[in-house]
Amino acid sequence: MSVLGKLTAKPLLHISALKAYTPGIQPTDKGWIKLNTNELPYPPSPKVAQAIIQEVGNDGSSLRLYPNPTSAPLRKAVAQLHAVTEEQVCIGNGSDDILNLIIRCFSGDNADTGITFPSYSLYPVLVGIQDGVTISISFDRSMKLPVDKIAASSASVFFLTSPNAPTGVAFSNEQIEEVLKCYSGLLVVDEAYAPFAKHDATSLLSKYPNLLIVRTLSKAYALAGIRVGYCLANPEVIGWLDRVRDSYNVNRLSQAGALAALSDPSYYTGVVNKVKATRDNQFNLLTNKRGWFTYPSEANFLFTEPKNALSQTGPEVAKSAYDFLVSKKILVRLFASHALTASFLRISIGTDAEMAVLNETLDAWLKEKSVQNA
Repeated sequence: MSVLGKLTAKPLLHISALKAYTPGIQPTDKGWIKLNTNELPYPPSPKVAQAIIQEVGNDGSSLRLYPNPTSAPLRKAVAQLHAVTEEQVCIGNGSDDILNLIIRCFSGDNADTGITFPSYSLYPVLVGIQDGVTISISFDRSMKLPVDKIAASSASVFFLTSPNAPTGVAFSNEQIEEVLKCYSGLLVVDEAYAPFAKHDATSLLSKYPNLLIVRTLSKAYALAGIRVGYCLANPEVIGWLDRVRDSYNVNRLSQAGALAALSDPSYYTGVVNKVKATRDNQFNLLTNKRGWFTYPSEANFLFTEPKNALSQTGPEVAKSAYDFLVSKKILVRLFASHALTASFLRISIGTDAEMAVLNETLDAWLKEKSVQNA
């Protein structure tokens, strides 16, 4: 019998069948080039460390005190950044916390949740935790937004990642507005990678009360290690999220670091532009030099379909390239479980030096396969 006894009979039955989210590999030894979790390859603003050290103080006595329960100063800073009111902002322990709050409020019994595929694989996990139902609408290879299918969906809340993960394809405000005009549920536009994109959907907030936008400081702000995210929405929707939010969901050091990051926009404009330049150079190399199909990306990663020395593509080719890179201590991401993604590698954008090593290693993979096929 289970150590939980009768609890597994019903309350935990759906949890026992749940497949947990699988994050990208996080190596603990040195020497890896890590291009698998879309982290910024540059450090955060120097103001971040200064603010955290100041918050700790000489004796750490501030740590005995609870943080601001609503992250009020940070809400104010985010509101100013996006020209909205503080009542339209909710702060989370990373954007995953915000996603969890949304599911807890708007998903569950008689409230289906809609997603596109491919997209962030945490969404169905969070729905499963609530014992809810996920309705998945698949893209085809064109990655054209299926507006009519989303509009016809029975889901009470629908998650749309823009730019999309893992492809990097962004959807225009005109496309998003098409959905908002005909979809009656809550549309969650997950803009984790919006700082790398040409446009974002924040201008639509004043026009559509059923729009909720999720952001994170993990990617463009290089703060993945301190877990801060937020959302922008109608004050009524924010009020619902605050009802289920943990009382002290963002610690005081994270709040201090996030405030410092937002206070240094010129620093982040510089590093984001560097990432975008490296991304565009790598895209041209993959498509023009190698002839690999690669989605035009407005994120800080590329989704590319490797060709081997015989110009073959497919899941086995992608797995071969992935395994060779891992053998050389280079991590990228392989999504082998679905036909739409199994032939591709997702490559986070690193420094120019890291991308040079990646390209040299891919050349070595092609050369090795060429010799084997000779």
